[in-house]
Amino acid sequence: MTNEELVKTVCPILNDNAWKYYFTPNAIEVGKSMGLKGMEFYVAGRGGSLGNCEGSVVAAAFGYFNPVIINAAWSLATAKQPARVIGDAHYEVAAHLGREKLTNMPGLNEFTAAMEKVFNAADPDGLALFAAFKSMPLAQDTPARAMQLAASLREFRGSAHLIAIRAVGLTSKQAHYVKRPNDVKGFGWGEDDAPVIDDQVRALMVQAENLTDALCIPAYSVLNEAERKALVDGTKAFEAALK
Repeated sequence: MTNEELVKTVCPILNDNAWKYYFTPNAIEVGKSMGLKGMEFYVAGRGGSLGNCEGSVVAAAFGYFNPVIINAAWSLATAKQPARVIGDAHYEVAAHLGREKLTNMPGLNEFTAAMEKVFNAADPDGLALFAAFKSMPLAQDTPARAMQLAASLREFRGSAHLIAIRAVGLTSKQAHYVKRPNDVKGFGWGEDDAPVIDDQVRALMVQAENLTDALCIPAYSVLNEAERKALVDGTKAFEAALK
């Protein structure tokens, strides 16, 4: 399996599944225990590892969202709890889901080891949200650690994707309207916000996706053949375990 094939196989599955701890019953319960509503806990939890900063910084690190709703949720949440405290609690929610869903996953140890090798090789320079996630301590038990690593690798590609979008001349709003046209309302955009999406924008998005893969490939290229197989097989088992 080539590096390109590895990235194109693994990254979409992580993108579609490694966020699934965001709004679990446990996430809602933990958020409530901290006095936070769902969106407040999501925004300040996912962005909490960025530390004490302005909501505009978090919005820039997230991309895709209307900055107004990110800034509002961040301001409300961090008025109640310190950002890092919320971020640590949110990361522990990921660990909780890992313990709940991944404990009996086949190939878990090998999958986790392969992800951690990629995680350690991934260069965080210029990737604000991934760099913040990389600063947090990982859980010691394997199921929890696996979920946290999957979440972090999702942020690795997501952060790289924001760079790629800008490099080809698009905004993250344009990218969102191309990739998730049915979800724009949930990300805070209204009908009046819609940008023009034409064949040129779609072609640039293809370039952005290819550039994103290129930015991720050096980290994934450190795996040997056995580790690549463990990562691919494990990612598929991970997806099945989280259904």
